[in-house]
Amino acid sequence: MPRLPALSTNPIILGALFILLGEALLGVMGGIIKHLSDDLSTQQVVFFRNLAGLIMLLPILMRTGFAELKTQRFHWHFMRAVVGLTAMYCYFFVLARMPLAEAFLVKLTSPFFMPIIAYVWLKESIGPNTRWAIIIGFIGAAFILRPGTDSFSYFAVIGFIGAALAALAKVTIRKMGNTESSVAIVFYFGLISAVISAPPALYAWQEVPNEAWGWIVTLGTVATLGQLALTQAYRIAPTGKIGIYVYSSVIYGAAMGWVFWDEVPLWSTWLGSAFIIAAGLINIRKYLSLRVSRMANLSINYAPI
Repeated sequence: MPRLPALSTNPIILGALFILLGEALLGVMGGIIKHLSDDLSTQQVVFFRNLAGLIMLLPILMRTGFAELKTQRFHWHFMRAVVGLTAMYCYFFVLARMPLAEAFLVKLTSPFFMPIIAYVWLKESIGPNTRWAIIIGFIGAAFILRPGTDSFSYFAVIGFIGAALAALAKVTIRKMGNTESSVAIVFYFGLISAVISAPPALYAWQEVPNEAWGWIVTLGTVATLGQLALTQAYRIAPTGKIGIYVYSSVIYGAAMGWVFWDEVPLWSTWLGSAFIIAAGLINIRKYLSLRVSRMANLSINYAPI
């Protein structure tokens, strides 16, 4: 009988487990955002998310040193923060108003916008696999939008706008990736986003219930731990081997939505998810030959909102 590979020595198994853990934690983050939105405005939740994320970065800065923050392209950091922050507003808005599974699916369409933006802005070519992935992915998005029906989702439109903006923010990173460290990119996004999101939060301020503070701290914690888990996954295993597991977030979203909010996804949502997952698998194929070290860098810089 063949022996199963030990978890401690098999990077594919370990990478898959880290992705499953990371997506579960980010799924919990989505659930917390939806819960907090019952008592707080979207502007407040966005501000607290950015503030908590910035605070969580301080131990990393203490270890790496503040020299990592030296930058030659602050204007690109500012652009990335503004665009990414707008995408965050869109995503948090739909999390509060759409079924969790659908909100997570909408976020997963962001990679399909990236090649289009990179083609227009950076003149990067789009390969045949990517073209098919974009077409199939947007067919899946159409099933979620349900145009021409009574259940047409206007909230999903906002979510897709946010996904496109998130893609633009990620492509912006390529403009400064040659001179800026990953720590600087993450730090300046957190700092600028926290500063910019403060005035809207004050304008739309609602009294924060005492029990909400614990959820806010948990929000920052699970978001940071989720990102660390995903970073570790791509650090030890190639994206092409483990990337499929990012779609576990749809299962987590559907389960949490059903248990806590009595949400039952429509048949069109499941069909749309099948198209989007298929498109993602097609798109993942082109990363099979990339080195693990490059994937580790991508996982930090292209971290989801």
